[in-house]
Amino acid sequence: NLAELSAEFDELPDWEDRCDLLIDLGMELPDLSAEEKVEANRVHGCQSNVWLVMITSGTGEQQRIKIRAQSEAMIVNGLICVLLAIYDGKTPQEILEISPQAIFQRLDLDRHLSPQRKNGLSGMVQRIRGLAAELLSQQS
Repeated sequence: NLAELSAEFDELPDWEDRCDLLIDLGMELPDLSAEEKVEANRVHGCQSNVWLVMITSGTGEQQRIKIRAQSEAMIVNGLICVLLAIYDGKTPQEILEISPQAIFQRLDLDRHLSPQRKNGLSGMVQRIRGLAAELLSQQS
């Protein structure tokens, strides 16, 4: 979860160690199936290929969004793990109330990621938030 992830990042003194942690996290990410790695699930704007699958469960205010994703790049898989800690299993309302930029700053990711990695991360966040906003509007 996000609290545990923040605590792990806090224990690491420099970016190289944090980068190693991201890579380690990314290695634990479950693989997507070939059927999930299709153009419709690809996130555009990322430096490497990233596929993002979102599944909803429940209805109304109890509706939750389950997220699965994978990249061809190890560090991006680590960033996906951060996004999962932030968003996975949340309601659309909870997703829209979260400020990912504040979390990225807290983890010191905003300072050390290349512009292309930031674009990819932003693309994933926009895709997740877009689905959450769409689902929330359907509830009204």
